[in-house]
Amino acid sequence: MSTITHVIFDLDGLILDTEVLYDLAIQSVLDRHHKTYTYKLKSKIMGMKYHKAMEVVKTELEVPMSAEDLVSETMAKLKELFKTCRLKDGAERLIRHLAHHKIPMCIATGSSSADFELKTHSHKDLLQLMEFTVRSDDPEVKLGKPDPDIFLVAMGRFKEDPASTLNCLVLEDAPNGVKAARAANMKCVMVPDPRLEDIPEADLVLKSLEDLRPEVFGLPAF
Repeated sequence: MSTITHVIFDLDGLILDTEVLYDLAIQSVLDRHHKTYTYKLKSKIMGMKYHKAMEVVKTELEVPMSAEDLVSETMAKLKELFKTCRLKDGAERLIRHLAHHKIPMCIATGSSSADFELKTHSHKDLLQLMEFTVRSDDPEVKLGKPDPDIFLVAMGRFKEDPASTLNCLVLEDAPNGVKAARAANMKCVMVPDPRLEDIPEADLVLKSLEDLRPEVFGLPAF
């Protein structure tokens, strides 16, 4: 196995416990149309750019409103909900550990810049340990996950270039994120929602970031 020198984190559902907030916001809009936002549908759109995700929701559920309106109405609700988001178990410990050992890290997220600022407002001290963040509205990210664009863009922005894609470890919770990492030919650890049944092929699947042993990938042990 190639030694990992650089680590790329997803944000939603991996560092921040925001997925339940998306569930609440989306379902609150769908309630008016007597539609149900199922976990099966959620698993299809996790990791996608948000507008694309709402296009899928509209189509799959035959919602009688435009994707643009779905985006605007759910985001209006999320702006308040984002202020309450908490860190996922094990995230802070891992990030601080890697930072202590000077392992280059970044975030590659399907969130837009505006959403990112709202979600991370209470966690800036921790996330400033990242070298940089690549977001969905970055002009170099042409296609969202499951395409590999965002991870390849991230790899190219580290101050010290990874020797190859196989020296990059992606940490993800979403099937689309895992598929994007595999398409980028990077190593991937998945921490899926326990409700997920169809788990894509990752190098390692864990219940929590608390269970990650960095030394498995050649990184310093806790």
